[in-house]
Amino acid sequence: MKRKLYLLLLATIALTTPTCKQDLDVPPLNIIKDADVFGNPSGIEAYMARIYSQIPMEDFKYDNTSGFKTFFNGSPYVITGEAISRDQANGTETFNYWADAYTLIRECNYFMETLPGFASGYSATQVNNWLGEARFIRAFAYYALAKRYGGVPLVNKVLTQPGQSIEEVTANIEELKIPRSSEQATWEFIAADLDYAYTNLPETNKKGRAHRYAAAALKSRVMLFAACIAKYNTINLTTNGVQVCGIPAAKATDYFKAAYDAANLLNGKSFVLYKAAWSATDKAAQANNFAALFLDGGSAENVFIRMYKYPDAVHWYDYNQVPRQLWNGGGAAQTSPTLDLVEMYDGLPKNADGTFRTTDAGGKYVLWDNTLQPFQNAEGRLRGTVVAPGDLLKGVAIELRRGIYTAPSAGGISRLLPVGSTAAYPSTNIVQSATNTQTPYKLPDGTLMNPAGASGFFTGINTVAGTISGFTIRKYIDPNKPTAEVNNNRSEQSWLEIRYAEVLLNRAEAAYELNSAGQGASYLTQAMADINAVRERAGAAPATAADMTSVDVVRKERRKELAFENKTAWDMKRWRISDKEQNGRRYRILNAFYVADNGKYFFDDRFDERGNVFTFDPRWYYQQIPTAVIGRSPNLVQNPGY
Repeated sequence: MKRKLYLLLLATIALTTPTCKQDLDVPPLNIIKDADVFGNPSGIEAYMARIYSQIPMEDFKYDNTSGFKTFFNGSPYVITGEAISRDQANGTETFNYWADAYTLIRECNYFMETLPGFASGYSATQVNNWLGEARFIRAFAYYALAKRYGGVPLVNKVLTQPGQSIEEVTANIEELKIPRSSEQATWEFIAADLDYAYTNLPETNKKGRAHRYAAAALKSRVMLFAACIAKYNTINLTTNGVQVCGIPAAKATDYFKAAYDAANLLNGKSFVLYKAAWSATDKAAQANNFAALFLDGGSAENVFIRMYKYPDAVHWYDYNQVPRQLWNGGGAAQTSPTLDLVEMYDGLPKNADGTFRTTDAGGKYVLWDNTLQPFQNAEGRLRGTVVAPGDLLKGVAIELRRGIYTAPSAGGISRLLPVGSTAAYPSTNIVQSATNTQTPYKLPDGTLMNPAGASGFFTGINTVAGTISGFTIRKYIDPNKPTAEVNNNRSEQSWLEIRYAEVLLNRAEAAYELNSAGQGASYLTQAMADINAVRERAGAAPATAADMTSVDVVRKERRKELAFENKTAWDMKRWRISDKEQNGRRYRILNAFYVADNGKYFFDDRFDERGNVFTFDPRWYYQQIPTAVIGRSPNLVQNPGY
């Protein structure tokens, strides 16, 4: 690993250092020394660039089945119920993030141990800033471990040195068999690293690099997770007197307070909610503003981001996510938002139980003049997150139909299937499309209409690129990308890992929990203020004191605001609700039908007809430590149930 790192650093130094001669004076690659890296600002920057690139960020290249820096297809959203996908993935992560984590931790430790030996060549501020960045990155790596495994081995020094022989390593082999620390100690180790980072990092930094407020924001997220483990977890494992799974309940209040205090550190700084194109009275402007937020890498809402730039650093988000009519013949609509998610948002026509209203009091379908009509009064954030039937994207009305209803509509149209059915629609009186090549249907006025529209549901649901839920995703889609560039490795949107909106929601949740623990009514006031700041930008009605009767109010706001940002799965895990929500769960979809004889539309709400039933095994709250790792160290104990 170290030789590969040095090769990379040497190449970077050669390209960025003016005095470097491109001739045979370059030393042999296998004897490059620390001075060549740490004695040169370009070498340090190259080292730093490498460890930043290895941060386990669940971004455009994360997939819960294959890991980081891989091929994203939307399956992380499937395990939360936010979406369904043709590449269905049920349950939890199925890859192990362990070896890569400790490789990154070792690189951080090596940097922190070696840089001080070259400190005389730099200002004290430079050295402290670099050390703060290394601590921030190490904290991120340990956070990725802790939220998956609980207590893990804590390594805060380099255990083996470059150039050591096999004999030297073997002689100290027992020292390398580090047991798991308690889960409490692990979270507190992460918090200490972030405190150090906050103290030593600069107020601002280059885009994509950590600054002190990124450290504070990450700590608010980290301590909220730890507090929830203390309060809600019921899986415990103690070995040799060390509680490696679970945290004493008495720590919950302390950790919620730590999360609250960390979020407060961003008060009065330069971070604000993005409102560049926002209007208090225009739902379309609110939707467009929210969508634009995710395309502005320089926004004052961004606390910590990962930058992409074609052609050097790219991803393929648009290629897999655009509606079919905007595709380039490849992938499309991999993420099909569920009706369950859409129903969380305000302003939709709803039944008394909060479900989308598709039928009237007499049980007949409600008819609409166009498919967008029932969504026009929804909070703007919904249509900045999800493409509803008829929404405009790239100046095109997105056609998300299921089919055409051909029977007479006089007297109303009854439900096509019984409530709760997963059966296929009847072929009588309904025209659908089975494949990419549609057969146009001739309407009574003589015009032709494709049953599924340009982006709708095809009955061959696993072989085409249309929606399978009645919706597609808008968040992070680049509306300015030409169709010819909607291709693999042509997207360059920055990933917004930490937004100021999340920090406000972190504080709101911590404050609500502190109020519930009897810590004072002022916390409830703060929770409501933070929620309402987010809701105002979203175009949603403000929460009132009467609404603040359950922590679910705060949780629902998180799920709406952070949908499709790879935060919800971890929120559900720390709240310990994944098994309650997903065991025996089928997710719902919304199909638009055109009525041939009157030119109107109706919507049919139903379960995903593939009949997929989701499950979540409670043991998945703590993931399996790789068996090979357990086999190499008898001091490590496996998590319960594996």
